[in-house]
Amino acid sequence: MFAQTEVDDPKAPGTKKDKVTAFIVERGFGGVTNGPPEKKMGIKCSNTAEVYFDNTPIPAENVIGEVGGGFKVAMEILNNGRFGMGAALTGTMKAIIKGVTEHANNRVQFGRKIRDYGVIKGKIASMTSRAYAAESLAYMLAANMDRGMTDYQIEAAASKVFASEAAWYVADEGIQIMGGLGFMRSLPYERIQRDLRIFRIFEGTNDILRLMIAGTGLQTLAKSLEPLQKAMKAPLNNMNTLLPFGITLAKSRLGIVNSPSIPNVPAPLRSAAEIVEKNTGIFGDVCRDVLMKYGKNVIEQQLILEKIADVAIDLTATTAAIARASKAIKENSPSANHEIEIVNLFATEAGQRIRSNLTAIRGGNGQNTINKLKTIVADSVFNAGGYHAKHPLGV
Repeated sequence: MFAQTEVDDPKAPGTKKDKVTAFIVERGFGGVTNGPPEKKMGIKCSNTAEVYFDNTPIPAENVIGEVGGGFKVAMEILNNGRFGMGAALTGTMKAIIKGVTEHANNRVQFGRKIRDYGVIKGKIASMTSRAYAAESLAYMLAANMDRGMTDYQIEAAASKVFASEAAWYVADEGIQIMGGLGFMRSLPYERIQRDLRIFRIFEGTNDILRLMIAGTGLQTLAKSLEPLQKAMKAPLNNMNTLLPFGITLAKSRLGIVNSPSIPNVPAPLRSAAEIVEKNTGIFGDVCRDVLMKYGKNVIEQQLILEKIADVAIDLTATTAAIARASKAIKENSPSANHEIEIVNLFATEAGQRIRSNLTAIRGGNGQNTINKLKTIVADSVFNAGGYHAKHPLGV
């Protein structure tokens, strides 16, 4: 359990403040009761119920970590949970792809097996590329954890967000390929989709995790810009600091971007690597522009932060996929050629999403207008208590 507990406030000696503490509660302590199991959309084999406490005593030795240190404990638990979800969902996706592939190989419509139709091929290809990227993210994160890395909250969040949404996409498209059969309870696909919906919610909703990913990244970038901000207060005395920045800004405005280079990428994956390299450079410039425009108020620009996170996640997933396929090539894996095809497809599709999001972050394609209109429409719905456009027939 986690609860607010009083601790000494180091900033104000002699005063107390509430901080979260983590501790283990045993039913035998007394005062612990629970309500009936909740009826849920999915994961019905996992029991969910309200738990009540009435003057339940907790021994000091049941505190996890230290009093007031519960937030750190919670983050460590959540990071491991997010990693676990990202890894587990790859198995779900592969199982769905296997089942619907068998169906497509045998189902005949209009005199042809449905595997021969372009629409079905398109679905299977995109399902496969997303599953591969999600699995690559899980492997990358696991490798970093095995190396002793302790600060992996951004990678864990990215893995959870990407895998949970990829799994939902794969399940949804899988049902579409199965047709009416996919809707029947005699097959597992409708249950899988119901069970999958929770993964975009628990261990931190994907919406909140996107804000965390973007906010943490921008916070790091902001620290690197602090010398520049100080220099701008006395520009004539700080030309050595301002001149390099001015040159970088001018290049950015002219479309000249300093892009990083991914080393040791095999030739068959070079085009995929170039998508990451080019867009990473642009991404850095875009994030700097956002910080300069909004400053500390950037935290209120949630529609922009959401797209910043999406770019970061796609860049990370593509990089992980390239690394995995590079290893397959180096080790002469029997699936190396197939993995090259998958990565090139994923990088191309991800690149399209990245470019679209970068344009939107900068306010291109009328994005600023769209954001304003979303706010206006949403406020109107909130104020009216729901959808309130009148029926055109007056009924």
